[in-house]
Amino acid sequence: MTEPSIAAATRPTKITTDREGPALLSVRGIRKEFAGVVALNDVSFELRAGTVHALMGENGAGKSTLMKVISGIYRPDGGTILLNGREVELTTPLAALDLGIAMIHQELNLMAPMTVAENIWIRREPRNRLGLIDHAELNRRTAALFAELDIRIDPDRLVGDLSVANRQMVEIAKAVSYNSQVLIMDEPTSTLTEREVEHLFRIINTLRAKGTGIIYITHKMNELFEIADEVSVFRDGEHIATRASSDLTRDDVIRMMVGRDISQMFPKVPAEIGDVVLSVRNLTLRGVFDDISFDLRAGEILGVAGLVGAGRSNIAETIFGVTPATSGSMLVDGRHVVIDTPRTAMQQGMAFLTEDRKDTGCFLNLTIQENMQIAALQSGFHRNGFVEQRRLGQECQTLREALRVKTPSMEQKIVNLSGGNQQKALIGRWLLTKPRILILDEPTRGIDVGAKAEIHRMISSLAAEGLAVIMISSELPEILGMSDRVMTIRQGKLTGILDRAEADQIKIMELVAQ
Repeated sequence: MTEPSIAAATRPTKITTDREGPALLSVRGIRKEFAGVVALNDVSFELRAGTVHALMGENGAGKSTLMKVISGIYRPDGGTILLNGREVELTTPLAALDLGIAMIHQELNLMAPMTVAENIWIRREPRNRLGLIDHAELNRRTAALFAELDIRIDPDRLVGDLSVANRQMVEIAKAVSYNSQVLIMDEPTSTLTEREVEHLFRIINTLRAKGTGIIYITHKMNELFEIADEVSVFRDGEHIATRASSDLTRDDVIRMMVGRDISQMFPKVPAEIGDVVLSVRNLTLRGVFDDISFDLRAGEILGVAGLVGAGRSNIAETIFGVTPATSGSMLVDGRHVVIDTPRTAMQQGMAFLTEDRKDTGCFLNLTIQENMQIAALQSGFHRNGFVEQRRLGQECQTLREALRVKTPSMEQKIVNLSGGNQQKALIGRWLLTKPRILILDEPTRGIDVGAKAEIHRMISSLAAEGLAVIMISSELPEILGMSDRVMTIRQGKLTGILDRAEADQIKIMELVAQ
């Protein structure tokens, strides 16, 4: 059955708000430390009713930590929080919710085995005369909420059966259902298509018109200038500045975020394109993608463009043996190979950075050291049946320094790192295996501009050293800036392969859009 679609409309017009009104939320002198590392240092911040206040900063700048303090997840080590001019203590997330502060996390927290309606009204379910949950009323309330937000999802549908985008909308509806005064959105569009982003912005404008104060964390500059009234920039745990979005340029924001100018976001190093390393012929996964053929050469970055759901990630997973192909063939260095498991792919010199850091990338309860070395344990770091732990540890440390992974210790659990530093650690994991073919699925998703530039520079340097790179990205500037050739996918079909010189945004959109 086809999943219900999310309603969409033309791009909403940004509502002009009064920046001079009284503060709805005031944060004063907040300090927070973790194991002696200062995450927030004397941070102050204000949110006004009926405004969208964007938070910008590199990964690890302190944005998410501050939001977790405001939403009651973390207790601050110093400072005060005022809501409507009255000092409050936010000891737990439930205490924050009771005071009208709700947070939509980047990593969704819905319960897959439960229905949409049950997820939205958990702890607040309507009861019948016998004290049992009144499911009819539960669904009626959900339908009314969805009608207000123009969301077209069946309230009785299991959350586990929804797409990531529709789960995001359910999470948003859940937060709205609390009638919150303050709504925190952490990277809400990271999994949404362009049409779904339009819909989200309409919801935001509706809430803003009702007087809700919205804190909006994003790494996407175009969203900042389209939806935000005010912008606060954080760097290294400190508040750098707050300005009206109308008074800023993109370069202003980047300069404040990183403390320097970034003159080249896509530092493409000229690379000598060598022989064909990987040949894919008529690769098919029944019902998902069909008849995919291309060659990949040493030193080449092959960008893969397509809309969400086009099958890009499925193609990458099949090449790496996660989901074996129904038909078709692959050749590595001209030799026919059957890749039916990731282990086989790794034996052929392949490495695969997956799209989802949390679910398929990081082992969140393991250390950075353990996460980085886990793929390399069978890649030459053993002698006489024993792992050469010292040599492996030294290699991990060398890569940590080269990739600039910000952490006080390699023994820190990877769950405590920012998203960008987690991503860099995962790239380090695969570089330890000394691959010849590197598949990167959304390598800079949810990463700030400074970390993006570092990762772009690293990818370009790896290609210059002779690695063959397949890079999937939903950001056209990234595809155009980094690729030697661009392969376009639409509804599971290969629609074109463009050389760097002929590729532009219009041509790519013509090939990927329906």
